[in-house]
Amino acid sequence: MNRELMGVFPLWKPAGMTSFTAVKEVGKRFGTKKAGHTGTLDPDVEGVLPVCIGRATKIVEYLTANDKTYIGEVTLGFSTTTEDSSGDMVNQLSVDRLISTEEASSVLTSLIGPLEQTPPMYSAVKVKGKKLYEYAREGIEVERPSRMITIYQLELLSDPRRNEDGTVSFSFRAVCSKGTYIRTLSVTIGEKLGFPAHMSHLIRESSGSFQRKDCLTLEKLDEAVEREEEEECLISIETALSMFPVLKVDENMEERILQGAILSIPEEVSNVDESVWALYNQQGECLALYKRDEKRAGKMKPEKMIRTIRS
Repeated sequence: MNRELMGVFPLWKPAGMTSFTAVKEVGKRFGTKKAGHTGTLDPDVEGVLPVCIGRATKIVEYLTANDKTYIGEVTLGFSTTTEDSSGDMVNQLSVDRLISTEEASSVLTSLIGPLEQTPPMYSAVKVKGKKLYEYAREGIEVERPSRMITIYQLELLSDPRRNEDGTVSFSFRAVCSKGTYIRTLSVTIGEKLGFPAHMSHLIRESSGSFQRKDCLTLEKLDEAVEREEEEECLISIETALSMFPVLKVDENMEERILQGAILSIPEEVSNVDESVWALYNQQGECLALYKRDEKRAGKMKPEKMIRTIRS
């Protein structure tokens, strides 16, 4: 390719592929090693995985921070080492009573709001510089730091059904904050109902503003590459950063921004309750994200440079 492509490719990651491999495959098709995803999906999970290409890798952290929507399935009757169906069975207890739709729905409702979670041992969370799943593979159990997450919505999608092996399963839809483990949430749902449980299926329906309907598979990207239309598959940095209020600047101010200068907050927005703005030039290109300067009243400073004087 003659020039660097930049933007966000809305990948529908297939089940059976790691997020690392998915990013590598997308980058290969765009002819760049400069690619990064906005939130890991487990290998067995399919769904929305926005991949930042080129200069768009600078905004990964802002897209990662967004809320996520999942369609999950919990199965009551046994728990596993990984908290999903890929792990070995840990505890087993026959579901010897009827789990009604009303009871399941009530439990889900009770979990809406702030919730303390302890990441599963089979996760990418780091403890003392080492990922938890690395400890798990060595058979080492370490103390895991709990953290607060938020469940914004949690609704029952199917009536509880009894499976041939005596377990009981039902599906749910969850809208949650960054860092939420649906595997762990499934275990908690089981505990509330009085049974060991695990997550038996999961799809990520959305990640921030990226929805399932917006996504493309690797196969669709291959078709675009054959037609030399892969650039049309990218969502612009400007669209991806649409959650931030926009400030347009003139050419003189543009040059100062490209040099990372500290600027005065425009009077018309000085009283607005915003802490970060996206600064655009007259051509509609996002130059940088700026934030209020806590040390200088009425000033703002660079939060993230998207373009510089050299680019």
